[in-house]
Amino acid sequence: MTIRYLHTMVRVLDLEKSIAFFRLLGLEETRRHDSEGGRFTLVFMAPPGQPDCPVELTYNWDGDSGLPSDSRHFGHLAYEVDDIYATCAHLQANGVLINRPPRDGHMAFVRSPDNVSVELLQKGAALAPAEPWASMPNTGHW
Repeated sequence: MTIRYLHTMVRVLDLEKSIAFFRLLGLEETRRHDSEGGRFTLVFMAPPGQPDCPVELTYNWDGDSGLPSDSRHFGHLAYEVDDIYATCAHLQANGVLINRPPRDGHMAFVRSPDNVSVELLQKGAALAPAEPWASMPNTGHW
């Protein structure tokens, strides 16, 4: 028996906002499927050079009232980054709330526009603690 990871799907309420959020993380659109009959759009986004580990953004054209208000039941997506401080600063400068700052120089959490928890992990060894992150409190759920 063989098994191969294909993708993780999350439902989104505003496709353009969600695409913009994942672009801020550095992901690129790898493929898109519009279903006129099913009235939905699927957008697959993955890190550059890593098309085999996409997140599938599912947008229902007629709305999706079934989305929970808190996506904690889902868990989270996780991405490794070259510089967690620079990544968090970039996200914050673009209006993304840092729910769990990288106080330890290793791990942070943010939320997508649809409340999907995204974990950011420093590549390699943790960076030395640095401000403003070291003293920044958690905000909301992560």
